[in-house]
Amino acid sequence: MSIEKIISLLFCISLFISLPAGAATKDQPLEIPAVWTVREAVRFAKANSPDSRLTRQRILAAQAMVDQARSAFYPQVGISTQYSQTDNPMYSFGNILNQGVFSQAIDFNDPGRTDDLSAEAVVQYRLYNGGGNSAGLAMAEAGRTAVEMDYATLQGRLAYEVVRAFFTIVQARDTLQARQSELESIGAAVEVARARHAAGDLLRTELLNLEVQESGARENLIRAEHGLELAQRGFLNLLGLENITVSLDTTEDGVAQPVSQQAQGRRSELQSLEAMVQAAEARLAQAESGRYPTADLFASYRLDSGFETDGSGSSWMGGVKLSYNLFDGHRTGAAIAEAQARLAEVRAQQRKLELAVNLEIEQARLALNQAEASLKVTGKMVELASENARLTRERFKEGVVLSSDLIDVENRLTDAQVRLALAKAARRIALADLRRAVGLPQFEQTIGREMQSAPVEK
Repeated sequence: MSIEKIISLLFCISLFISLPAGAATKDQPLEIPAVWTVREAVRFAKANSPDSRLTRQRILAAQAMVDQARSAFYPQVGISTQYSQTDNPMYSFGNILNQGVFSQAIDFNDPGRTDDLSAEAVVQYRLYNGGGNSAGLAMAEAGRTAVEMDYATLQGRLAYEVVRAFFTIVQARDTLQARQSELESIGAAVEVARARHAAGDLLRTELLNLEVQESGARENLIRAEHGLELAQRGFLNLLGLENITVSLDTTEDGVAQPVSQQAQGRRSELQSLEAMVQAAEARLAQAESGRYPTADLFASYRLDSGFETDGSGSSWMGGVKLSYNLFDGHRTGAAIAEAQARLAEVRAQQRKLELAVNLEIEQARLALNQAEASLKVTGKMVELASENARLTRERFKEGVVLSSDLIDVENRLTDAQVRLALAKAARRIALADLRRAVGLPQFEQTIGREMQSAPVEK
């Protein structure tokens, strides 16, 4: 085989090796439900949230770093080609020797002009470097684990935020309904008052009191509508959507099973810091590897051809190289000191987070207990206020009570209804927050499917 064919073959092989393994793929557009359940909203947010997409790219980058670190355990293979001309005696004589055309008639001081077309394949492999490659791989793998745990943390936090936003909308709608009922009740009382005033049975000031109260009820209704609009916009923002109508299905219980006192999951934040500790330990081992020698295996094969001499030849070389750095200006010692400090810092962060998580769990349990107690109280409050309002309205029609008394009763009823809406939402949100705090998924039976439904961009 001629050297030109060999060079062409080597070039084609290099192009084939450098080609990517496969084409990139993109996420398929997600179908937007017409009516949102809280489970569907959580699943959609995990797949479509901008934060989720960003963190998945970080996972891909971390995996690429692992692949880079793992490449140190493979031999490095390279090929090169070169064409040159020279009349330098040393290089020209070398070309003659490499091409196998030496003769006794050659003048060593002036061998003449020669050219050389060469192709060379080189293989190198690091046999030992004090464990630096193994430490680098361990550090990269720990870094990938930390990013994966950060992703799990994001997913858990996002699930909680979606649940909270969902029931904030529910609470805002219940509040709006209470304000609408307030306006309707006051409006009915105003009609009765006008009829009584026309019949001469009610003072003008009493009618004015009710009309002022009606105006205030209209203002409260406008505020409730604005609160609902804000809640819906916040919900869509978590889902990575905008400018669509929000329709909720609240027939299913929005939060998963209650959390027992002994329930304890594994917070992904703690797992992330554990991985960071492992990465810091690996970084320290990598820094310490600088105190050890390195050993490399190398081999090469070379083809040479000359057009001026019309000759060709081949050669090979192989061996083992041992290196040891006697003095590097204390660079290795400084790197070790830095790695030790980083390790101590991460361990301190780990302890700090453990204390913070324990406090967060206790706060979440107390918040849930408070929300459940408040729900019982406000439920009874609405029941009593509704009956009192019914009786007072009847007595106002009969002219037994003043408009101020009716206004007070209506305000207490509306306040109780708003409190009940807040208590219902607070209880569901507190339960979701407790599940997040102890490291449990929001929905036990579907969490596996939800996590799998979040595609990773290539």
